[in-house]
Parts: sequence; C-alpha cells; structure tokens
Amino acid sequence: MPKMRSHSGTKKRLKRTGSGKLTRPSAFNGHLMSHKTPKQNRQARGTETVKTSDLKRIKHQVPYL
Repeated sequence: MPKMRSHSGTKKRLKRTGSGKLTRPSAFNGHLMSHKTPKQNRQARGTETVKTSDLKRIKHQVPYL
C-alpha cells in the first residue's frame, strides 16, 4: 500500500506540542488591523490549541505530524 501524502499547507500551519496536542496560529491577525480594538489585536497574538472536534479531520490531512 502506498504512503499517505500530508497536506502541505496544513503541515506549515500546525505544530505538535510535547504533550501531543496540536497548536495553530490565531486567526483574524493578518491584515485590516487598524479598525480593530487594541484588545482584539492583543488577544489575536500567539497560538491556540486545535479543538478536539477538528482533530479527526486534521489527522486525516497530516497523518505523520
């Protein structure tokens, strides 16, 4: 049986933590920032963990991550 291919875009956006969880960058932080409040900009920094409801779909996209 051939190897499964990982989705290249998903590989670049996700990282596995030491405990095995997946982290991703926060959304709503790329552009059009001038009309957002400082609180919105501050909370959009950093990373977030991937929700458990999305893990099955993501593990199908990147089986070796």
